[in-house]
Amino acid sequence: MNYRHSFHAGNSADVVKHSLLIALVQALQNKQGALTLIDTHAGCGLYDLEGTEAQRTGEATQGVLQALADPNPLLNPYRAAVEGVNVGAELKLYPGSPRVLAQLLRPQDFLVLNEKHPEDARALRKAMRDTPAAVHQRDAYELWLAMVPPRTSRGVVVVDPPFEQQDERSRITATLAAAYRKWAHGVTVIWFPLKERPTHAHWKHKLRGLGIPKFLSIEHWLYDADQPGIYNGAGLFIVNPPYAFTQALPPLLDALRAALAPEGHRGEISSEWLND
Repeated sequence: MNYRHSFHAGNSADVVKHSLLIALVQALQNKQGALTLIDTHAGCGLYDLEGTEAQRTGEATQGVLQALADPNPLLNPYRAAVEGVNVGAELKLYPGSPRVLAQLLRPQDFLVLNEKHPEDARALRKAMRDTPAAVHQRDAYELWLAMVPPRTSRGVVVVDPPFEQQDERSRITATLAAAYRKWAHGVTVIWFPLKERPTHAHWKHKLRGLGIPKFLSIEHWLYDADQPGIYNGAGLFIVNPPYAFTQALPPLLDALRAALAPEGHRGEISSEWLND
């Protein structure tokens, strides 16, 4: 699988990921202490929704366009992030996680971005040139371990791989175990796609075995019954989510489910602690 996010920018997975990422960072910013935000698989940073790739799949129609049209005020922070990279009312560009995070930075915060793919790394530097972000071009898992603990006392690592390698889940599991030993109080966010439930259940079992006490799993299943062999949704694992985030989570999850439900489906979005 040769994954390029330009084909999928603004889809339902992006809406959920970026809505929750905004809520998480804002909850951490309830305290004035500096944050270091680290994105290990940063991608291009900014995506053209009118480009050939995005138009070929049309996935933004069932994602960002539905979220923008939904009146629920709980989605306002997400809508503001999208509008922040567009001039006027017309939707032309979609912000990847780097541009979403850059909009959240306070003067005391730091943003570290990494993208190994040479073409995407060039696009990332161009997309971030008007921000204070530091951009690296390294192996994502090597950078993850090298960057923790950060120089600030608090921080977030965002791990958003393309899952194009057969060993992606095992590399995440091993690197998370090593990173947690170095930085047990740090916040880590791991994005994942949902296709077959048995595959995902097996991975969750492996992650439970790490013994991390504050380990939240959020899953968004688009359809009322699984669709064999295709993309069925996505979610996030979050290590050490702040209390303010978890308390505000249920109504936000329901708002996302309602906004993104495909025609004829209610959908399901839920959260659970892995090591309760």
